[in-house]
Amino acid sequence: MKKIFLSLAALALVASVYSCRETTKENAEDTAESVQMDTENALDHAGNKLDDAADATEDALEDAGDAVEQAADDTKDAVNDATDGQ
Repeated sequence: MKKIFLSLAALALVASVYSCRETTKENAEDTAESVQMDTENALDHAGNKLDDAADATEDALEDAGDAVEQAADDTKDAVNDATDGQ
């Protein structure tokens, strides 16, 4: 009777260890998938922010270029007006 009880206890231990291992594996897979999705979402978000920043930089550079051209034209006109008066 003692051997049967010990055999059943050992069988129950093996079954519980095996089932825990499968659950742990599934949990690890779920966690890995979750991390992958979070990483993809974060990279997409960062990419969108970089695109926005690049667009804003492009607009600022165009505005600065226009301002430089206008200043050059104003300076040229001022020099022409000053030399015409002499």
